[in-house]
This record gives sequence, C-alpha cells and structure tokens, in this order.
Amino acid sequence: MHPDLQSIKTLLDDRVAKYNQPAFVPNDPVSIPHRFTQKQDIEISGFFAAILAWGQRKTIINNCLKLMDLMDNAPHDFILHHQEQDLTRFLGFKHRTFNDTDLLYLLHFFRWYYEQHESLETAFTGEQNQLLTQQDRLEHFHNLVFSLEDAPQRTRKHVATPARKSACKRLNMYLRWMVRKDNCGVDFGLWDTMRMSDLICPCDVHVERVGRRLGLITRKGMDWLTAEELTAHLRTFDPTDPVKYDYALFGLGVEEKF
Repeated sequence: MHPDLQSIKTLLDDRVAKYNQPAFVPNDPVSIPHRFTQKQDIEISGFFAAILAWGQRKTIINNCLKLMDLMDNAPHDFILHHQEQDLTRFLGFKHRTFNDTDLLYLLHFFRWYYEQHESLETAFTGEQNQLLTQQDRLEHFHNLVFSLEDAPQRTRKHVATPARKSACKRLNMYLRWMVRKDNCGVDFGLWDTMRMSDLICPCDVHVERVGRRLGLITRKGMDWLTAEELTAHLRTFDPTDPVKYDYALFGLGVEEKF
C-alpha cells in the first residue's frame, strides 16, 4: 500500500475504534431501533429512523420517538393488528417534507409485506436471494415498496433508488445497521444474506467532505457512482468490512470538524 494510503488507513482505523462504540448510540438515529429487542420491531423502527434521518439529529430522534409512541411502542404488532380508526392518530405527523400521506402509505405497505414475510431482508434480496449487487437490491426494494395500488407519487422521493442516480445515503445507513456484524454495540447484524463486503458507504455531507479531503472521492457531485467510488477506496483498507469506515469519516467530520 502506498505510504499516503497507509497513513490514511491508520487514521481511519484509529477513528473507527474511537467512534464505533456504545457511546455513539444515544445521540444518533440508531438509538431508535436500539429501544427494541424483537427482530421485526428493530427492522421497522430502524427503517423509519433511517428514512427520517435528515436535519438535526435531535429533531430526528424526537420525531422518531413520537412516531414510535403513535405505534404503541410495538411497531410490528401495531402494523399487523391495527384497525382503520387507529390510523387517524397519524394525521398531522410531519418531519420536514415527510408527511402523513407518506407515513400512512408506508404503514399500508408494511402490513401487506409482513402478512407474507417474516423479515424485511427479502424485500432487498428478492425471494430467492437472487439479487447480488447493492444497486439491484436497492432498486428492487424501491420498486417493491411502490408496487401496491394507489402508491402516492410524492412518497417515492423518500425511498431513494440508484435508478435515479441517488447515493441512497439513508438506505445504505439502514443496511449498515441491519447487516454489519461486530461486537461493538452499534450495528445489529440481524441479516445474513448480504455480506458486509457488499455494503455501500452512506454518504452524508460530513462523510463526503472528509472523503474528498482525504482523496477518497474524486468524482464531482454526490450520486450513486460517487458512493461506489468511496466504497471501492475503503475496500482497499478492509475488503471484508469497508463500511466500518463510515464511523471514522462521520466522526472526523461531525466531532472533529476535520
């Protein structure tokens, strides 16, 4: 490895050790799924926490807590067993441009989905685990979510897809939570079909800024190919678990203003 790259790897490995810790959880949206123990509750609460993860972290967490309260703090049970009149409680829910129309449709989708499936994992991988690239999986997930009749056009922007060139930051973060397996207490590692090496680094503004400073991103703009470029560079540091470096890049950007 080139000496410059070796020094970057050393820096990033040090920061992964520093930030990939239980202390990371309370101030991050990942704290929402950490309130649950049942797999499906973690999947559902984690999905909403990821989808709503834009803006100030404190506001994100507060709105997610409000949403979990509206689901009686038992999201899987609520989704499967709610009555029509129970849905009126969601009217007026809002987080930035995400509103009650979007929320009610996603609840409808989850009911349809969990009546047939035990885990949300197959919504990404396909029934026969036939989808092998993250691009294919994210495109499949988007298409599946909006395959039901009366899917609102406006809600599509809240579930990103590489087909529209999106870097899919929030869904890549969600997949990191669900797939990464270590003993550090942040990610859950609930899903087995996807490998950690398949994951694509979630690219928020902090990760992008630090990635560019370190020469790990050279493409102009931030899109799916940029996220792939960053991840390809991170794989040279750790081929089996490139996305652990999300912690380092995020921590350097947010905590250290690198």
